[in-house]
Amino acid sequence: MEDVIAEAPPPSRFFEEDLNNFTSPSPPIPSPFLLFSDPHLQSLQPSLLIILLSSPSLYLFHSIPCKTLIGSLILPEIPLSGKSIEPSLTDTTCNIYSLDSHDAVVVSIQCSVSPERSHSVAKLLIGDRIAPQRVVILDSIRSQNYRSRLSSDEAFAFKLETTAERKIGVDEKFLKGLEYYPSGSVVDGLSAALLGRCQILKIRGVLCVSWPEFDASVVSLVKGLVQRDVLPGLDLNLSDEKGDVLPLKFGPRKDHLSQFDFYA
Repeated sequence: MEDVIAEAPPPSRFFEEDLNNFTSPSPPIPSPFLLFSDPHLQSLQPSLLIILLSSPSLYLFHSIPCKTLIGSLILPEIPLSGKSIEPSLTDTTCNIYSLDSHDAVVVSIQCSVSPERSHSVAKLLIGDRIAPQRVVILDSIRSQNYRSRLSSDEAFAFKLETTAERKIGVDEKFLKGLEYYPSGSVVDGLSAALLGRCQILKIRGVLCVSWPEFDASVVSLVKGLVQRDVLPGLDLNLSDEKGDVLPLKFGPRKDHLSQFDFYA
């Protein structure tokens, strides 16, 4: 006679996704929003908008002294970190700066934006309240998205452009010395949503993706690209007040795969 107590239970008659029908839905997450330091400031119309997503670009721009904090992108699902006035590289912040030496606005995104939030964030950063003439996005290559084998000993970068950027002359292009992202490779997440937003609005936009995700060699590569092709004459000083080189460190950061991809 079978032991009904020790016998394995029969499989459920419900599919796993059907079990959620018996639980109350989670409350909706509030939409992200922009918060400017000046309450009278309604919109920004910079000639250039630079959006930092990669660790090397965040590290470089963090050392710029001639920048002014003018606002923040608030993601309600991400708790505010730190109480200091000056954000650090380990904060999960999304701050907006103006550059004193250039007609440019820099958005520093130091937290991971989930796939389902990518398009709403892209609409906030490139839309009615921030309406740039040109956009440069700095991100990293994900190893699972690159069609070929990657070496940790070699630093390199590629670019993707909107149609509006491709139509202009070579001399007026950003990052004109970079090759295009190889065919068959993928760009996903927030960077894909941002470049897609530029394409929809017919804005001159370029996405630069670099490898490795963080290393001294790729920091030097990105620094050269920015100073030569994006913001000529910008002082990217990698030393502190004592003249010591800033340590190459960054806070924990998880990257999310997204259903919104660009295939090159």
